[in-house]
Amino acid sequence: MNIINTEEISSKYRQKGINLSEKSLSITNFKGSEQEKDLREQPNCDGFGRIRHFKLHPSEDWPINPLPIIPAAKYLGIKQTDELRAQVFQNSVCNWRCWYCYVDFKLLNGDSRFSSYLTSNDLLDLYLKEPNPPSLIDLSGGQPDLTPEWIPWMMEAIIEKNLQDKILLWSDDNLSNDYFWRYLSTDQIDLITSYKMYARVCCFKGIDETSFSINTKADPKLFYNQFDLFKRLRSIKIDLYAYITLTAPPETNFEKSVPLFMDHIQSVDEKFLLRIVPLKIFEFEPTKSRNDINKAELLSGQEKAIVIWKREMKKRFSEEERNLPITNIYEP
Repeated sequence: MNIINTEEISSKYRQKGINLSEKSLSITNFKGSEQEKDLREQPNCDGFGRIRHFKLHPSEDWPINPLPIIPAAKYLGIKQTDELRAQVFQNSVCNWRCWYCYVDFKLLNGDSRFSSYLTSNDLLDLYLKEPNPPSLIDLSGGQPDLTPEWIPWMMEAIIEKNLQDKILLWSDDNLSNDYFWRYLSTDQIDLITSYKMYARVCCFKGIDETSFSINTKADPKLFYNQFDLFKRLRSIKIDLYAYITLTAPPETNFEKSVPLFMDHIQSVDEKFLLRIVPLKIFEFEPTKSRNDINKAELLSGQEKAIVIWKREMKKRFSEEERNLPITNIYEP
């Protein structure tokens, strides 16, 4: 397997993904893509957007996925439901190539055939033209934090239209780089931390060095970098959540790796495991042709890992703590 030089490719794709002078970003157009075949609804916003249906119960044999359904209910003051519509925009660059990614790899390298440069105002205008637009906007990718300016720029656009109390802004982060601190100004970070209707979900890509590298094609050593970046995010005032993907080869020592991963998290924040959601990986249209790894073995590995994950959660937290809404973990 060819290992990605994460620092080098991150710099390359940042250059392709953002135009600082025009405050625009390379945004994916879904029309004609492999990803479009998996969409429940046709692309919207002239092809630059899609409606995602988040489900509380994505699989009967798996823990619920409260993200972003429960946070959205709290922020927007709406009744919690089992399914939530969200408006998704994807930037067209990503520095990793996760084998299970539902995005066509052709949509991750800033290719102008499948993307265009749009400002946050452009995106918001397209969104507002749609009938019955969802009250949640998800800035996804790709890796949105290759272009972290997207978040404050979108906040500014929302404020300009006086919609800051009506739209929940949600963003994804694959914990691969420190661009949030490297490129954002103090004023931009202050805007993010003071913005009332914003939450972020980061994603841990595996339970140990080996599964991390297989999942992302990145250097195994960067597995530990995820925890450093997570610690920095926990140090600032944002509403933070996380996913973890448990796909791993069958020879993994799950009895050791899963608890050790959880120990790493708790060394940063004792309670944050209660805000981490294990994602069950499914096969999507773009993943069917990716045959450089044994997908069946990795998918079976997640089934072994989730058994230990659930057992460890019972050992580490009381039933009352485990049953708290994910938004209430740090509330008295």
